[in-house]
Amino acid sequence: MSKSLNNLQPWGAFFLRLVLGAAMVYHGYSKVIPAGGFHGGNAFSAIERHSRFVASLGLPYWMGIVSALTEFLGGLLILSGLFTRFAALLVAINMLLAVLMVNRHHGYAGSEYSLALLAIALMLAFYGAGVYALDRRLGFA
Repeated sequence: MSKSLNNLQPWGAFFLRLVLGAAMVYHGYSKVIPAGGFHGGNAFSAIERHSRFVASLGLPYWMGIVSALTEFLGGLLILSGLFTRFAALLVAINMLLAVLMVNRHHGYAGSEYSLALLAIALMLAFYGAGVYALDRRLGFA
């Protein structure tokens, strides 16, 4: 049984990459892309709103910009399997800060999603993207 499960390990990394990348893009999209798109008004209004929220937590304003871009662009990189370890490490740091600064007030029930994403990000940072990734095809892994 373990031999057949060992043969499926590349698929495990692939599915973890898809789950983490999709979650990061989904949550980062509204922090980077303004409501209604870039059709008018301030193109950076979404990042500014998120940065003000991060600043209200007592963190520097610029960390909101880094956080939003890490979630959105890092999620895209993880989805594609490009620079996966680097992007996953940034996402892990982002999720750790989310747990410590935002979710800790809600106890375990309020932080379990962020903790799960943190664990997936750490696994991808330690293990790599797996064989079904651009990292492998381009020789980065």
